[in-house]
Amino acid sequence: MHLFDSFELFSALEEIKLLENSPRLWWPEYGTFEVVVGAILTQNTQWSRVQISLENLRQKSLLEVETLSQCNHEILMELIRPSGLFKAKAQNLICLSCAIVEDFGSFEEFVLNVDREWLLSQKGIGPETADSILCYACARSVMVVDSYTARLLNAFGYEFESYDDLQEWCERGIRTHTKESKLPELFAHFHGMIVEYVKRNSQGKRVMVEACYNAFHENRSF
Repeated sequence: MHLFDSFELFSALEEIKLLENSPRLWWPEYGTFEVVVGAILTQNTQWSRVQISLENLRQKSLLEVETLSQCNHEILMELIRPSGLFKAKAQNLICLSCAIVEDFGSFEEFVLNVDREWLLSQKGIGPETADSILCYACARSVMVVDSYTARLLNAFGYEFESYDDLQEWCERGIRTHTKESKLPELFAHFHGMIVEYVKRNSQGKRVMVEACYNAFHENRSF
């Protein structure tokens, strides 16, 4: 079983219709400040727990950058407690919100002008979180890769030494076959499909390989 490039994988996953019951671009509230908050909260926890925290924040009208930047640390800790690591995440969220307001003035300006280097300079933000924000909050041409991505490609026999190497492989095939204007949407869609596929076929590498073969063989010839 061999993949020519990431576009071939994208095409096969798309034929399986993995995101039929998900938001169009997979991450809820795509293009809003809520994505930034969710990207921080989802670190080292399950999305179901993040949703509880987000609902708590929504009820208190704290899903706007200006209001969150002024939130009391103790109050924020309690609201996001379901997401775990709530003390550090509360501090990081307040600091990030303050930095956005100070350096960009508004979330809209942040979306237009932020870059990866600025995000990585903020406490609590690593490559995956930074790219999640760029992809899903700012609609940039950036592919998020994660443990799900690595596991799926490992099932096909691929090994990558770093996050950047994995990301470069995933982006290269899509960029080769796609117009620049379409890349933000396709990268968001691609990452979402990978996550959903691996979640549904996560019983171990052997089963993952069999599931990949069976599902892909029915929809596409490799």
